This record gives sequence, C-alpha cells and structure tokens, in this order.
Amino acid sequence: MTDRAAFFVRWRVRLGYPLAIVVLWLARPTPRSIAAGALVGAIGLALRAFAAGYLHKKETLTVTGPYAHTRNPLYLGSAILALGAGVATHAWFSAAILLSYFVVFYSIVMKREEGELRKIHGAAFDVYARAVPLFFPRITRAKMSEDAGKSAGAFSFAQYKKNHEWQAALGFLLLLAALLILWRLRLH
Repeated sequence: MTDRAAFFVRWRVRLGYPLAIVVLWLARPTPRSIAAGALVGAIGLALRAFAAGYLHKKETLTVTGPYAHTRNPLYLGSAILALGAGVATHAWFSAAILLSYFVVFYSIVMKREEGELRKIHGAAFDVYARAVPLFFPRITRAKMSEDAGKSAGAFSFAQYKKNHEWQAALGFLLLLAALLILWRLRLH
C-alpha cells in the first residue's frame, strides 16, 4: 500500500467526525428536507444491507447478488447515503462537503481494496473485474465463469449481522435525529 493510500485508509473515519460537526453547523434542515433525505438514505441503507448479506470478507471472492452488478455495492450504498444526508441538511455546502469527502476518500479506498483482492484471488479477480464495473453498476447481472472463483450464492441475515452493517443504519438515524434537534432549536 502506498503512503498516500495508507494515510487515507487510516484517516478516513477520524476525519469524518470533525467533518460531521462542520456539516451540522452549516445545515439548515427542515422537516421536508429531513424526510426527503431519509428516503434517499433508506435506499443507500437497503443497498448496503443487501450487499453485506452476501459479503464474506477475506473468505471468498463475492461475485453474486449486488456484486454481480458492481464490485463495490457497499460503497455505492454509502454514496447514496451521503447524498441522502446532504439532502437532509438542506444546505448545498454541507452536501458538497459530504460528497467531496466520499469521492476523495472512497476512490482511493476502492483502488486499494482492488489491489488487495487481486493479491488474494489473482486471475479470478481479474476475470471478475473485467465483467463487473468498479462503482457504477451494470444493469444486467454479470455471469461469472468458473474462473471467477467461488462465492456464497445467497443473502444471509447472519452474514449481515457478522458484517456489523446495523452500524450504518444507527449512524444515519443519529444524524437524522441531530438534524431534527437542530431544526427545533432554530425555531426557538
């Protein structure tokens, strides 16, 4: 891993907290923006949950379910979640900060993880990478040959729990609650 990639991986979450404070400080939420943001965010959470139920980290190359459409459905879900948070803030600068953070950090993280998967799975990952786009999903499901490796074939709620995906939902709910409190405080 390059020094730059290591920096971004190490600081991705740490920088997120002060950034969240800035985003909230700039936010001008309304009940309508919070509801609209919650709906958009729910789509992102659903995609993340669906993907987490398939993902067997460091055990197998996952090529089924949403991974047959995009190699990074968790991050696609996170991007939709960030968009939902931006809508909920009702402040274009807050939304720009959230989306910029996502683009900068996660583009580097996706490339780093791609290198790790290539090291672990070799030719099977190369076959998969040729068939399935890095981020923006293909409409039809990619059909994987035997060269793409073995993958767990069905969604598992136990796997969803093992991947601690509930934490994303909790974090988003806390953000929405903070925006509601902020809206109420600004009324008085």
